Amino acid sequence: SGMRTREEVDATLQIAKLNPSELLPTVHCLSFSPGASGATAGDFCLVELEPSLCQQLEAGHSLVIRGDKDEQAVICSKEKTYDLKIADTSNMLLFIPGCKTPDQIRTEEMPSNIIHTEIFGFANNYWELRRCRPKLKKLKKLLLENPYEGPDAQKEKDSNHSKYTMADLLDQIQASEEEILAHLQVLHACEIGGYWRSLEFDYEMKLLNHITQLVDSESWPFNRVPLTTCLHELGPLEPEQMIEHCLECYGKKYMDEGEVYFELNTDKICRATAQMLLQNAVRFNLSEFQEVWQQSVPEGMTTRMDQLKGLALMDKYTRPETIFLLKVDDLPEENQERFNSLFTLREKWTEEDIAPYIQDLCGEKQTIGALLTKYARSSMQNGVKFYNSRRPVS
Repeated sequence: SGMRTREEVDATLQIAKLNPSELLPTVHCLSFSPGASGATAGDFCLVELEPSLCQQLEAGHSLVIRGDKDEQAVICSKEKTYDLKIADTSNMLLFIPGCKTPDQIRTEEMPSNIIHTEIFGFANNYWELRRCRPKLKKLKKLLLENPYEGPDAQKEKDSNHSKYTMADLLDQIQASEEEILAHLQVLHACEIGGYWRSLEFDYEMKLLNHITQLVDSESWPFNRVPLTTCLHELGPLEPEQMIEHCLECYGKKYMDEGEVYFELNTDKICRATAQMLLQNAVRFNLSEFQEVWQQSVPEGMTTRMDQLKGLALMDKYTRPETIFLLKVDDLPEENQERFNSLFTLREKWTEEDIAPYIQDLCGEKQTIGALLTKYARSSMQNGVKFYNSRRPVS
């Protein structure tokens, strides 16, 4: 075909009824490179990135696509997780190596005002990233396959039980490293011999009991529990790593005059005690439960119903009133399925009752009110607003 001349370009502009004086003088003449005729749209993927992610890539960090064959792919930075969606374009997107933008052309002196450019490839779509909640339910499921019951448990002597390193978790969980680490903390998991393990609940309570009994016998204030003495006194009973881990789960570490202390968290200890009591029965008489609960927590701690948000649900419509275990992290992770399971459990909810069970579904910009508007319908009964399902519940 030969290279186009300026005269040919001007003639083409005239046919197209375009005024050359309104255009930049530089002309790109495009042609497919001999190699590119074989390049198909599938050879390349374009990803659209927000500026902060672009900077991370330019700084040498990587983005990782995660998911098993049966999962919808997500892409993760070190901190966040994004859904990958394919966006189709009506315009064909052309890849041109060394392509200069109009701004670059304006600032550079061009010897000739015709640039002959070869097209390297093309695409009809690109990937769009949308910030999403990390999919962490699987993390709990993996850790529950083989919870840690202490160093003397028979299964610690067998090597055939499933155990996961951080690398294994990153490989299997659709979440960023920071989100996984944060959730491991929520699950009270602990790294033991290079593997992340969740503690069997009864074992965790045994550790906590040792600590609260020691605090009681030493008459320490709850906000000033010395680590060294704890390890010294309880070391003969349980591994020091476990004692310290339990203190970290139920307290806040601080330094004072070179010594490490923990300030115990009353709410967390009361909540764990309630879980221990509630998991022994399907339902409890509420007033009896409240009495037993207060008697079971360390002396000097006060139980309050709001410590049980997302852990237990009261039923004010039974006689007598009852309470039962309902843990938010046992519910489905996807919005619609979450609401289905809540409405299957109870037909009508007040916002106060349902809030702890949908709070974690709120994205950065979403409120509980917006979720309820989308997935529930409201009605008034005796001046109280109730929410029920928008669709029939099986």
